Amino acid sequence: MHDLDLILTLTGGFIAALAFGYLTQRLGLSPIVGYLLAGVAISPHTPGFVASTEMAEQLAEIGVILLMFGVGLQFHFKELLAVRRTAVPGAIVQSLVTTALGALIMHAFGWSWHAGLVFGLAISVASTVVLTRVLSDHGDLHTPTGHISIGWLVMEDLLTVFVLVLLPAIFGFEGGGLASALGLAVVKIVALVGVVYFGGGWVIPRLLTHIARTGSRELFTLAVLATALGLAVGSAALFGVSMALGAFLAGMVVGRSDFSVRAATEALPMRDAFAVLFFVSVGMLFNWQSFIASPLLVLATMGVILVGKPMAALVITLLLRHPLRVALSVSVVLAQIGEFSFILATMGRQLGILPANAANILVAAAIISITLNPLFYRLVGPLEKLLDRGVPGFTAWVARRSGAQGKGTAVPFPSHGRHLAVVVGYGPVGQTVARLLQENDIEPVIVELNIETVQRLKAGGIAAVYGDATRIETLTQAGVEHAVALILSASSIEGGQEIVRQTRALNPGIRVLARTAYVRQLAELRAAGADVVFAGEGEVAMAMTETILRNLGATSEQIDRERERVRASLT
Repeated sequence: MHDLDLILTLTGGFIAALAFGYLTQRLGLSPIVGYLLAGVAISPHTPGFVASTEMAEQLAEIGVILLMFGVGLQFHFKELLAVRRTAVPGAIVQSLVTTALGALIMHAFGWSWHAGLVFGLAISVASTVVLTRVLSDHGDLHTPTGHISIGWLVMEDLLTVFVLVLLPAIFGFEGGGLASALGLAVVKIVALVGVVYFGGGWVIPRLLTHIARTGSRELFTLAVLATALGLAVGSAALFGVSMALGAFLAGMVVGRSDFSVRAATEALPMRDAFAVLFFVSVGMLFNWQSFIASPLLVLATMGVILVGKPMAALVITLLLRHPLRVALSVSVVLAQIGEFSFILATMGRQLGILPANAANILVAAAIISITLNPLFYRLVGPLEKLLDRGVPGFTAWVARRSGAQGKGTAVPFPSHGRHLAVVVGYGPVGQTVARLLQENDIEPVIVELNIETVQRLKAGGIAAVYGDATRIETLTQAGVEHAVALILSASSIEGGQEIVRQTRALNPGIRVLARTAYVRQLAELRAAGADVVFAGEGEVAMAMTETILRNLGATSEQIDRERERVRASLT
């Protein structure tokens, strides 16, 4: 009967998650919302099929281990160090503010301070899945907004891992007081880090090397999963710490080896499957009756997540001298909760800290915040323009502090009769274009949103402007009114059409060259005023056509003719 429960729970959970996940995906929402709703649908609190809650929780434990292993696998200290001046203080201060707000509000509703603090910690952590999805959908993943947000989230995850280790040590400690509990926890953590990170750092890569030499894909996948689960269980059994920490450290060890990419591509799909069951199991905790009995708790929680949490992030980011667009984007994308919130809440429930209805409140808050987050993120641009019109003094002050504009910062016009060209973006394409312009006696002015890149360019004697190219002030500062050309060198520049239109308004005679990833965007950029548009899809198609024809012995005239035909068909 036990085996049948397991099969039914697995089958029912996956089918429900697939159905609801597909539906929410088609509606433009995060699939996580669908997985949570799937759990609600197969829970004991709703009619119809009922999965085994006990089995679902056991399977979800594997999901937690693999989730933490994935976080460790993708975590690199270099990435955190690159944005440490914003991400580290930002994540710490925002977590403290959100935790304090959550504790105060829940204590006002009659919860204990311990329960309020753990609940506040749970709603202070954003979802990695949701954040990366929203940033990726808007082309912001590899921008300053994306770098800061990811670094911020990594720091939040590290704080959560630390809390997951401390909670059992504090609330499960029998005698000796809090100081003894903390001291013993620190000793255990140091011992575990030493054994796994240094000892495992020697053993695991060698083990994976021997497995990889067998040429068996199945054995390699099995080795990675065994490493994650083995170290997680071993950490709990031998060191008395959470399995989550052991899995995280195992991921870091594999991540710094030569097998990090292969582990991510081959072994971690299993993580995604069990992570789905984790969300389903959380949804199964949702009780409609308990929710209806405490709607004010949900509203108060949503107030902290959607107002208190992003406001704290906004203030911190502005105080650290970032542009308004970056500050707004970072604060909005963090205004949601996800996987680590549920992991913390699950541990809090197991330790008897959180009341029974805490899970209901978190599930409801997660569904609402995850659903609204992509919608709110689309409003960042309009909100920035609204603030620019409504409180111009404030936005000008922010711009001056961030270095985006100000007196005496305009790029000097080229001397000795040299022409000027404005290049938006300084990725690989932008670097090549800038070099070619210099070699042909045209002075490039780089417009870039990465302050480190701008500082490096200026130190190297290259004119650069730190700012958003969709803002007319930035274009003016770059000298677009006197430029002979504007080059949009990145394929993922948001607001490319607006940049082209504003450039045309400032300098009708300028030549505009734009780059885009997709053929479907060619007509839009041309309609905005671009002279030439290069689509990644189109250029690849033409390059492949030319190579095929050359190999078949076609003449130059035939190749030119076919190239024009391909170009015509793509436009």
